[in-house]
Amino acid sequence: MKKNNKRSHRSFNRHFLCAIGKNSKSWSQNMRLQNFLKTLKTVKRGHPPNLAPKPNHAITEIISKTLNLSAPNAFLSNLNPTTLLHVLTDPDLKSSKCLRFFEFLLQNQSFISFKPDLEAHLTLTCRLLRERRFLDAEKTIKFVSVSENSRYPFSVIAPGVWNCCSDPKVMAKFFNSMLKVYSDCKMVDVVSEVFDYMKNNGIGIDEKTCTVHLLALRSSDHVHLGLDFFYRMVESGIEVSVYSLTAVVDGLCRRGNVKRGRELVEEMIRRGIKPNAVTFNVMVDACVRRWNLGELDMVLLLMEKEGATAFNDHTYKILIDGFTSFGKVDEAKRLVLEMHDKGFKVDTYLYNLIVNGYCRLGAMESAVFLFDEMTQRSAFPNAYTYWALISGLCKAEEMGLAMAYVNEMQTKGIELDNIMFNALINDFCNTGTFVQAFELQVLMEKKGLIADLSVCGKIVSGLLKLNRAEEAKRLLNLMVKRGATPEIASFTN
Repeated sequence: MKKNNKRSHRSFNRHFLCAIGKNSKSWSQNMRLQNFLKTLKTVKRGHPPNLAPKPNHAITEIISKTLNLSAPNAFLSNLNPTTLLHVLTDPDLKSSKCLRFFEFLLQNQSFISFKPDLEAHLTLTCRLLRERRFLDAEKTIKFVSVSENSRYPFSVIAPGVWNCCSDPKVMAKFFNSMLKVYSDCKMVDVVSEVFDYMKNNGIGIDEKTCTVHLLALRSSDHVHLGLDFFYRMVESGIEVSVYSLTAVVDGLCRRGNVKRGRELVEEMIRRGIKPNAVTFNVMVDACVRRWNLGELDMVLLLMEKEGATAFNDHTYKILIDGFTSFGKVDEAKRLVLEMHDKGFKVDTYLYNLIVNGYCRLGAMESAVFLFDEMTQRSAFPNAYTYWALISGLCKAEEMGLAMAYVNEMQTKGIELDNIMFNALINDFCNTGTFVQAFELQVLMEKKGLIADLSVCGKIVSGLLKLNRAEEAKRLLNLMVKRGATPEIASFTN
């Protein structure tokens, strides 16, 4: 069959050359034309297809060298639509050269006596798809379906595809590529038109292409359009994946409609489309962010019904973060213990959330107990852990224990920064322990850090009340050097 196709194209070339010969003045020009066709078939190295082509320069150079002409008009003026179709379908010509030649014609239409029609575009596109040059095919489709200069409506393109392509697989690729192109260009109505056409004509619909469209609708906040398209997918009978389901659920949750997302998941479970951990995490995260505890309980019940695989370490992190934000710190701690029982690794970040939660509630005994438990489970405290605990102890006026943890963190190489020092000094001032506050300020200065003037003012005031005039004067002079106003001298009165 392939030999017959080649023989047919050779026969066409001979007839074409003969036809030109009748209108040409010399036999030598015919030979140059024949050499040009041969050159199109054999030139390979000068312009690799994976590099950015320069159609005008490349094709002009080939034609000029072959025909010994200053411009390619002599050859191109003899082209017609039928000739072009034979060139585009010639098996002896690589598709990359066909594409370059076709692009040259589109950019230099003054060289030819006709405008390449829709059939030429579709013929080339089918060939590109057959040879798995999908990006090039999509560009060609976009040119005829979206470009302002040469846009054809889908109702015109669709029957043309049937005329140019007889391979069902290539045809399916063609229509799926059109669906993607229209989706990329945000032509939502035409995407639905293509989808319905494929469904009604028995053309295989690629589920992954549909998922990409759902993601595009979600990104553009067309949640209801996404939900409608998803139902089209389900009703069409294609095998809908959990990725498509999750994309729609995520869109609904982003809009705050977690209940509708959960109801959709329940409906799809009945239809045999199972959610995964990511699907559930999307709903859990939305509930946590919006403090929707009632809906969170419903989602958790559904997760429990679907089995242990619905939970993963990310699920636990979302829940622990949420529960500590809600003030349900004991519930968060229970989840940590559950993670340990299931073999999940509990990192320092999760412990920090719970320690900080207990400190905010003033439950310092629980915070200290959990702090000690961390190291036993190989989750080592960091600066954030220590500071959460120290701040909580200061608020509980447990200044001695707070300083014990300050000393411990420093022995581990974790230093207080400027903010921590100022906050700690301020807490000492608030509890009336001005001497310790002054000593911290001196330590702070030795480490090259600077205490806030407002904090220094509190220390000076406290020291004066304790009749510690020398320390107060020393700090006062330091404050003046740093730009404190003269009114600060009122502290000595």
